[in-house]
Amino acid sequence: MEREQTPRRGFLGRVLGAAAAAVALPLAGAGTAEAQTPSDDWLKEVKGANRCLFDFPQHKNGFPQLHILNYINTYREAYKKAPGSVGAVGTFYSIGPQARIPFAFNDAMWKKYGLGEYMSLKDASGKPYERNVFYMPTKDDAHLLMAAAQLPPIAALGDALPALGIKSLQDMGTKFLLCNNAFGAWCLELEARGKGKMADIQKDLAANVLPGVTTVPAMVIAIEQAQAAGIRYNRQ
Repeated sequence: MEREQTPRRGFLGRVLGAAAAAVALPLAGAGTAEAQTPSDDWLKEVKGANRCLFDFPQHKNGFPQLHILNYINTYREAYKKAPGSVGAVGTFYSIGPQARIPFAFNDAMWKKYGLGEYMSLKDASGKPYERNVFYMPTKDDAHLLMAAAQLPPIAALGDALPALGIKSLQDMGTKFLLCNNAFGAWCLELEARGKGKMADIQKDLAANVLPGVTTVPAMVIAIEQAQAAGIRYNRQ
């Protein structure tokens, strides 16, 4: 039992600022280096003279992604900014069913861990989503936006839904970040909810992060780094 408890105390100690050793497993893919050795290399991927970090710990049915789309599109259409001259950053962190952190993982993980049910997100037929609906949403998912804003069906917003997907926003110049500290805490939460052992959950999810998402050691530090680099801050 002592061997099982020690790494958890170490993880919690790190999050709380204690001197315990870091134990969270590094994530696979683009975030591995960042998880092992802190780096601000991700800042180089946020291009343009106009750049803004959109900080949204709660998912709000994906509505904050509409703000990123509005930011990029308005500069492009109203201010005639050329492609590549406007950049944005989106955040994946926090824990609990209202958190954004599940957005960072692919369809296989949404199905395996029942993340649609966990987040109380249902498709148009009333069934919990078994795919990451916010990665590449369709017009059929427009009810999510309407529910977030307590609106009746609005066709124009539904038409915009595919454009505000994570993949679409990445293609338009948005960099998404995943907080490694929040990730570890979330894996503890999933274990407490009966989804398996923390280490197994963490390893599984780490191998299934969405393409292009970068893991940072702590979102609070990433936000500070962004502001120091001249990236403006927008709290959602």
